[in-house]
Amino acid sequence: MRMRKLPWAEDYLQNAAVVVRHPEKYAGNWRQFLHTDIIHLEIGSGKGDYWVQMGKMYPDIGWIGVEKNTNVAAIAVRKYDQEEEHCAHTAFIHQDAEALDHWFGEHEVDVIHLNFSDPWPKKRTHKRRLSNKRFIQQYKKILKPQGEIQMKTDNADLFEYSILQFQNAGWFLHMFSVDYRREEHPEDAVSEYEQRFIGLKQPIYRAVWKQMVPEK
Repeated sequence: MRMRKLPWAEDYLQNAAVVVRHPEKYAGNWRQFLHTDIIHLEIGSGKGDYWVQMGKMYPDIGWIGVEKNTNVAAIAVRKYDQEEEHCAHTAFIHQDAEALDHWFGEHEVDVIHLNFSDPWPKKRTHKRRLSNKRFIQQYKKILKPQGEIQMKTDNADLFEYSILQFQNAGWFLHMFSVDYRREEHPEDAVSEYEQRFIGLKQPIYRAVWKQMVPEK
């Protein structure tokens, strides 16, 4: 079900201090801008639970959220603003991730998070998936050589598709689970969306890829 348009959303995003309106200006300089040595990027932040919680759990790391949908982006930014303490190394980009490789310099990002991305289930829409080869090419440009892609999803078809896409692109599958939350992972925040599936006893699929095969 599509969310109704929130009348306050656009104005809120225009005036929120954490929102970066011209991310291309900071390409190659995000560490200086956020005053941190480590950059984590979440593409498709939705309502912002993961972005906000991980920023609180790891306050020394730079956390950049990306969300193109105006309604949910506004909810995410408002959640951040309502926190009593703000992570000093946080930014939010309200734009389509198609321009990702123009926002970041070469090898600038340490970790990319793909959390419960839109599965785009129809075959003709697979090109929009965030694990499509077009996006994978962009990730390779902006990610450190030893950086990681961390993916979680409740959608088995998207998970299988993603495994094959990264494999075909020559990435190393570093971690793999078809029931990630069967064990506790206190180091990894649980969003409201993910908690819904945990409550229904549905498995959470997770994979971590690296660009280079570790040395033996």
